[in-house]
Amino acid sequence: MFFTSFFRNFAIKMCEVTNAMILVFGGTTEGRKAAEVLEESGSPYFYSTKTGVQELTLHHGQCIGGALDIEAMRLFCVEHDIRLIVDAAHPFACQLHETVIGMAESLAIPVVRYERIYPPRDPDITWIDDYSHIKATDLHGLTLLATTGVQSISKLKWLEAEGVKVIYRILNRESSIQLAHQQGASDEQLCFYDLTDHGDSPRVIHDASHTGDIPHVPDAILLKESGLSGGFVEKVAEAKAKGMRIIALKRPEIAQRNRPYCAICNGPYGLRRAVEKLLPDFFPLHSGLTTGTCATAAAIAATRRLLTGETPKEVPVLLPDGETIAVAVGYGDGYAYCIKEAGDDPDVTDGIEIRATVAAEDLHGQTREQELRETSCESVAIEGGEGVGRFTLPGFDFPPGEAAINKAPREMIRNNLERLTNPFHSGRNRRWVCTISVPNGSEIAKRTFNPRLGIEGGISIIGVSGIVKPFSEEAFINSIRKCMEVAKASGSERVVINSGGKSERFVKALYPDLPRQAFVEYGNYVGKTLRIAHELNIRKVTLGVMLGKAVKLAAGNLDTHSRKTVMDKAFVLQMLEESGISIDINNITLARELWEKAPSDHLQDFAQTVIRHCHEHCDPLLSNGALTILLIDDNGKIYEEV
Repeated sequence: MFFTSFFRNFAIKMCEVTNAMILVFGGTTEGRKAAEVLEESGSPYFYSTKTGVQELTLHHGQCIGGALDIEAMRLFCVEHDIRLIVDAAHPFACQLHETVIGMAESLAIPVVRYERIYPPRDPDITWIDDYSHIKATDLHGLTLLATTGVQSISKLKWLEAEGVKVIYRILNRESSIQLAHQQGASDEQLCFYDLTDHGDSPRVIHDASHTGDIPHVPDAILLKESGLSGGFVEKVAEAKAKGMRIIALKRPEIAQRNRPYCAICNGPYGLRRAVEKLLPDFFPLHSGLTTGTCATAAAIAATRRLLTGETPKEVPVLLPDGETIAVAVGYGDGYAYCIKEAGDDPDVTDGIEIRATVAAEDLHGQTREQELRETSCESVAIEGGEGVGRFTLPGFDFPPGEAAINKAPREMIRNNLERLTNPFHSGRNRRWVCTISVPNGSEIAKRTFNPRLGIEGGISIIGVSGIVKPFSEEAFINSIRKCMEVAKASGSERVVINSGGKSERFVKALYPDLPRQAFVEYGNYVGKTLRIAHELNIRKVTLGVMLGKAVKLAAGNLDTHSRKTVMDKAFVLQMLEESGISIDINNITLARELWEKAPSDHLQDFAQTVIRHCHEHCDPLLSNGALTILLIDDNGKIYEEV
């Protein structure tokens, strides 16, 4: 495990001042994600793994290693005043899960389970509930590659007596090899995961022939239902491509346990919201929901009432990142609603009511596919009602006249409603129409930037992630500093700063060898982030920026937030002229429209001009280092400085 002495000492010192109130059981991808969420709080916590072997850099957390029985776990929690436990251990670690729940019950400590995201079960796979359910007669004379871990060897030995040749893939670790031998496996039956894979690598078949007399491609493979983060989809795809039979051991069902968790989440946003609810003081600021998530929740509630008559107080909302969170809803006469929750993020929409109505339209005389194709509509149509603004200018996700419901919220509403409505077609051709409305939305919109952007008549339904992460300016800048410190401590020779997740995904492809910690989000605080890099003596910095922020930065605005500055069209026109481009930009609303308006053969020149002006204002802030600026278009094309 990678854990610098600096941060270890820092975490211990923090624990001397105030108790670490959260204990995480990790060692998994979910454990790593849980740590990343808790790091955002600035509060100390403990991170526990059985082996103590996981590459992890913590700033505020303190790592502890070694298996804990129920009494040792209880003693630790009492001594360190643990008030919340996050169980992010492997889904098949049933004994640990039961131990955690039992211990927590005895001390009245709430437990949050961080689950994995699981794809639907493939009918082409043979699913089993237990190793004893494998049909040995179907595998007689064949070779089975078992990837279910060293602990499962004793449970599979009976297959060998039934004429099945079993190969066990385990971690290439002395303790694992010794345990395999103790259970009766020979060296010829063993092949290995790369130690750095921690058993979750999708490369389950690659290189399996390099041990003993293992055939080039085994006839069948045994997998655990390990979810998306366990590479299950990739493993299945690889096995199918090689023509192997696939047997999968179903994951243990949490719902069947006698003692349930206080909360179950399957992603970072859900975890943060659970911690905020169960331990309110851990995060200095609380998260909120976007208007897009609220609209989706209201649409789900309205649809469920229409289809089943159910009126639950909370509904599960599938977010764009694939995780699901529970959102509170209510019901009125013919509609469902969700109250906008901004958390501690200042927002004029906090507390407003976002409503949804849903109706089914029968498509007469044609197949559903024909009707949808001819009318160029979707199976779920999304419309804007009272209080939802309308686009009046080009440059947005949708043309003028359309409701100001952005692309991401539309996709979120549609994805969630299709999951609900598909089972209810019953042979009838239907289109579902969802209308979003906001009482008093037109009045609220006057206090936003909508009128300046050309959105009239109401508020926008927006949001990319579905969650609003709150930060005061001071708190956000402090978080940037902490991330930059971690980036430097990682030993990376370069730090890459980006405005957000979208630009980071594009830029990461240029730096595949940099550690995860080397990528830092600056939000809108370009200038302050570069000054922090200078103070920390970081010598190589790459700045990834999209055009909307770049034109502001090029004009000398080191804070690009829309509350502080808007696009200076006169300066943009100057940069176009410097690039040999003569176009009318009076009617553009967003800078990204320039990618379409400018002649394609002059885009490189324009990009170089923007980058040059950005350097003029950014380079002096990093006087002891070298700054690389990358300009990114909406499709991910990167323009590098020449």
